[in-house]
Amino acid sequence: MALGDDAAFRVELFRDYLALESGNSAHTVSNYARDVRRLAEYATAKGARGPEDVTSAQLREFVYALKDLGLAPATIRRQISAVRTYYRFLVGEGRAARDPSERLESPRQWRRLPTVLSVVEIERLLAAPNTDEPLAIRDRALLEFAYATGARVTELVGLGVQDVFYEEGLARILGKGSKERVVPVGRRALGAVALYTREIRPRFDRGRGRGKVFLNARGTPLSRVGAWGIIRRAARLAGIAKRVTPHTLRHTFATHLLEGGADLRAVQEMLGHADLATTQLYTHVDREYLRTVHKTYHPRG
Repeated sequence: MALGDDAAFRVELFRDYLALESGNSAHTVSNYARDVRRLAEYATAKGARGPEDVTSAQLREFVYALKDLGLAPATIRRQISAVRTYYRFLVGEGRAARDPSERLESPRQWRRLPTVLSVVEIERLLAAPNTDEPLAIRDRALLEFAYATGARVTELVGLGVQDVFYEEGLARILGKGSKERVVPVGRRALGAVALYTREIRPRFDRGRGRGKVFLNARGTPLSRVGAWGIIRRAARLAGIAKRVTPHTLRHTFATHLLEGGADLRAVQEMLGHADLATTQLYTHVDREYLRTVHKTYHPRG
């Protein structure tokens, strides 16, 4: 690495901080300085003139480049720790206005990527509830809605009767941090939810439903545990050996759209990701476009 690049990325200042202010061992100081030099070399090759030019996306690409080099997960985790420490130092010293490393994921998280169901497995899962039984009609509606929208389990059980707009083919979802988003809902899911809310839900609602769509047999709002149970039971009935959770349906929703050719920005918007470092990369997508993407690419749109 050129000395000019070393100076531009303030590597020696960072080394001094580690050694003198943080009290790290000589081994850690040496490793972290080398790790930051490695980042600086990569970023400079990508056109960055200093650490403030490095984006969150470039940091993710850097980590995947390390993985492609065959580095051990422990080494990559240390590299990520070094980068995070480096940016905390820069921000704390007023030498950088933002920290692009905040949401950087580690190899441990890569190994925990959720299962994705195939379209055939999803069809079996959605068909699993025996809709001769009233509660199974509710289960079918919940499964269809979960797969149609990619909603989190908390969002599923929090869905209100007034949040489903049948004419518009939309649903209002209250996400993390009480942040609302409006997402498209395919015709199959709308039909299943409409049947349940019209024919079945009134049988269970004894004034304790608090306006929520999905109720349990006692007439109170379905809990997160209850929703998990419905999905696990459907997977067992469908003969799916994979571990299926509410997040499996969310991940499958996104994967099927992307595999079908949907725009990543639209899927990002529909999922309601709260990662500010990521969402800053995407422009606003209007609802009509989201509806079009969902209808075109979702297998049950």
